Amino acid sequence: MTNAVPSWMAGLRAKSMLALTLACALALLPAVLIGWQVLDGVRNYFGQNYARNYTQLKRESILALVARELALSLRLADSVVTRQWLLDEGNAAKKALFFEEAEGYRQDFRDHAYFLASTGTRHFYFNDNTKPFSAAARYTLDWGQKKDAWFAGTLNQSGSHYNINVDNNVDLQITKVWFNVIIRSGERKLGVTGTGLDLTGFLKDFITTSDLGVTPMILTAAGAIHAHPNRQLIAINTAGLQPTLAHTLAGQLPAGAQRDALAAAMAQAVAKPGEVSSFQATLDGKEQLLALSYIPELQWHIVTAVDLKAAQVLNQGWLQALVAAVVALLCVLLLGFGYAVEKLVLQPLRKLQKSASALAQGDFSVSLPPDGRDELGDLTRAFATMVRQIRSNTEELEHKVQERTLALEEANRDMRRAHQQINDSIDYASLIQQATLPSQQLTQLLGPHQFVLWRPRDVVGGDFYVFRAEGQRYLLGVVDCAGHGVPGALMTMLARSALDHAMAQVGIASPAAILGHTDTTMRAMLQHSELPRAVATNMDVGLAYVDREARTLHYAGAKISLYWSDGQTVQQVKGGRRALGDRRQGSYTDTPVEMVPGATYYLTTDGFLDQAGGELGYGFGDTRFAQVLLAHARLPMEQQASALNQVLEAYRGDYPQRDDITLLSFRIT
Repeated sequence: MTNAVPSWMAGLRAKSMLALTLACALALLPAVLIGWQVLDGVRNYFGQNYARNYTQLKRESILALVARELALSLRLADSVVTRQWLLDEGNAAKKALFFEEAEGYRQDFRDHAYFLASTGTRHFYFNDNTKPFSAAARYTLDWGQKKDAWFAGTLNQSGSHYNINVDNNVDLQITKVWFNVIIRSGERKLGVTGTGLDLTGFLKDFITTSDLGVTPMILTAAGAIHAHPNRQLIAINTAGLQPTLAHTLAGQLPAGAQRDALAAAMAQAVAKPGEVSSFQATLDGKEQLLALSYIPELQWHIVTAVDLKAAQVLNQGWLQALVAAVVALLCVLLLGFGYAVEKLVLQPLRKLQKSASALAQGDFSVSLPPDGRDELGDLTRAFATMVRQIRSNTEELEHKVQERTLALEEANRDMRRAHQQINDSIDYASLIQQATLPSQQLTQLLGPHQFVLWRPRDVVGGDFYVFRAEGQRYLLGVVDCAGHGVPGALMTMLARSALDHAMAQVGIASPAAILGHTDTTMRAMLQHSELPRAVATNMDVGLAYVDREARTLHYAGAKISLYWSDGQTVQQVKGGRRALGDRRQGSYTDTPVEMVPGATYYLTTDGFLDQAGGELGYGFGDTRFAQVLLAHARLPMEQQASALNQVLEAYRGDYPQRDDITLLSFRIT
């Protein structure tokens, strides 16, 4: 007897193993191709979401800073002090008053810098922290020189009264992102003013990134590159001018379909601000995904180019699921292999089959049969190599999972920091909005004979109240601008400027004249603005003029009524039917109002009257409001304020605050 394997059986084993190997290879090839396609699809899916989220994050962080700088520049340009000086530029007193006010703005600007260029003298004034203060002109503009072309380009532009321009000021030897706002007096253009952000700092904060395969950039509405990691691509001094093709994003793309795709994506982003449009393009010689989002307030496109092959965009959960699928596929193949070996090879291979089953279950410490010189020995050595490889791959995958987890945690921390910066900016805007309210002036003149309930729905809001006194005469009122939150707060800035301008022009004795002049001013301010149709720019206003010496009270309103009560009756003086800035212009009339001793007068925006509550969620309503006034009109003003606030809260219950709420009440002593 001998244990040697017959040659015919060894040949049969060799042929069986060869056939089995070929069958496994043919079965594995489609799986590899399908797996590669799935992986490519997963990468594209996560790449699109990564580009969209990254672009949205950049959009919000840039808007939070730049919109604030632009808003302050608009206020400086619309300041009565600024216009009065430029209309009489040789007046030393008006000049000193302007620079005193401008220094206050300089402290609020991020770079603590402001400039003003006069149309009449063409003098350029500039002050910041790096130079000693000077009320003298830094230099005189020359429209014939290229370095000063921004000034003429800004004045001659159409469709907007401001622009944001990257320019290297040769005379000041600084490069900034300049906010250029036209100073107007009616249709007359008196000059340009604004501020600037240091370009290097701006790029460091918003453009420079350590993320592989990610290139953020900023484009103007015309496609010029305003910010890019490669500063040589940035279009310098394009205010009101057509940029060269080399300094546009279209100039970085191949001519033809890809440039058309860019134009279509930009048009779609402009049509739907806040949403992200994306398309594939060849940029810097590589296939990249471009995501765009438009900021209408700045007329900027925020663009993110993502190289999907270089950027780390795969989510760990998907990666783990893919690894599990690969491991499961290997387990199935190994089990099938063991079953085939059991069937095609005789009993001496059973121990190897059991070892293979243990390995398929993840046990890398299995004992294999002693390797020999036949096919069984070759198979044993192959299994030993495979065990080592699987162990190595598993350790490598675990290491990569740890690295990706750390990267994801860092990205989450960055997002939290960005979110905190946005919240801080809005909180700061709320402080500015509250500081502009005339609460101190009301208290000084009317003392305990007045109260105000001012409750924005969000951190900032679209409601505000006004007060202006001239001796024994004073004007007070409430304003409800369309919208709430940040858009409503921005509208209050325009509305406040228009009201201040109207009171400066026609005085305070006629509320109706103030409403008419404000309506005309607002229409003039907005008629050239490229605003979407969905953006409402109208506002409800109620103004009451009191002459304590003459014992007269006149009221005029735009969709806001004046209520008054002596505790026995409630009277309502209705305002005009149309709001200021409405599609059809309204007419407003001064209405004399009876001055009843001890009576309390009330002005409220529709946020109080429309607040949902009660059992059925109906609005508070005029009738319920009149009943509340009748019940509390004789109380001291401080107690009235507390009582009205408690009544509203009790009615609201668990319903959210629907709109901004402003209630101004006063007595005439």
